[in-house]
Amino acid sequence: MAKKQNMMPQSTAGLIRYFDEGKEAIKIKPEHVLIAAGAFIAIEIIFKFI
Repeated sequence: MAKKQNMMPQSTAGLIRYFDEGKEAIKIKPEHVLIAAGAFIAIEIIFKFI
């Protein structure tokens, strides 16, 4: 006798696949964000004491 398989229908239910959408986005490394934030804070501290 064949074994009965309970299979659910597969659908995406309107979900977007974001890795296909963002090919033209600017990519910035996390290290660069931290360096830019640190530089901005340092400049603000310098301007505060001038």
